[in-house]
Amino acid sequence: MTKHVLVGIDGSAQSLAAASWAGDEAMARGTAVHLLNVWQAPAGNVQFSPDPEGLRLWEEGRLVETAKELSDRHPSLTVTMEQTYGTPMKVLLEAAARADMVVLGSHGFGVVAGFLYGSVGLHVLAGSDRPVVMVRSQAGRGLTGAPVVVGVDPGAPADAVMAFAFQEAAARAVPVRVVHVWDVHRTYGYGAPVLDPGWVRDLREERVLALGNLLAPWRARHPGVEAVGDVVPGRVAETLLQAARTADLLIVGRHRRHALAAAHIGPVTHAVVHHAGCPIAVIPHD
Repeated sequence: MTKHVLVGIDGSAQSLAAASWAGDEAMARGTAVHLLNVWQAPAGNVQFSPDPEGLRLWEEGRLVETAKELSDRHPSLTVTMEQTYGTPMKVLLEAAARADMVVLGSHGFGVVAGFLYGSVGLHVLAGSDRPVVMVRSQAGRGLTGAPVVVGVDPGAPADAVMAFAFQEAAARAVPVRVVHVWDVHRTYGYGAPVLDPGWVRDLREERVLALGNLLAPWRARHPGVEAVGDVVPGRVAETLLQAARTADLLIVGRHRRHALAAAHIGPVTHAVVHHAGCPIAVIPHD
């Protein structure tokens, strides 16, 4: 299969919102959408469990309906669909390797929907080598015309995250706001900054310069994208969540971890995935 946007469909409102977002994204990218339903028979007491075949048929029906809705909305969009039996985590990760990105639905606020229930979501986010976008049913595409917001650390690898951010901003014809959150207390301790405010200002200026140096080549590569650099003091997760309130899309990075036994996505990524109101893109990088 050619490259495409992969969407996990389980019949929930969140997965349907993810499909809608993915349709718009695929049109902007000039690629296709592949809807995937991973069906698994319900576990537990058979006497009180739903009829397995009835459940499979219901999920298959939602898959077909979603494909039709996307095709009706975007007549020129190529939409394919697939229902397969297996372990959701394993099947999604295998399918993700053949896609441009993975789009999944999320309840947010610590509870995740369908494919993202429990450890499945953690493993998909931690194990995928492709960007994973989380969409809530009420989030849609975020705020139309609002900037794409990306959180970066100028001292860490950022090429994959920056490339994705500028691509998304260009596709939407919106600015990209590149935010570096500087938690001075976490970095330097609680005593020193209070004793020497001038030193803190000098350190902040160094970070502003570093962020400008990080942005310079990306501005040159994408002259049509307005790019704003912003050094913001505060706690990283809280500050990014605040920025997400006025964003069309929030983008964060995570370090690749090839051991699936350690489904760890980092505290900042964990916080924004579960609490941000707009769609969240998590970009793997080395």
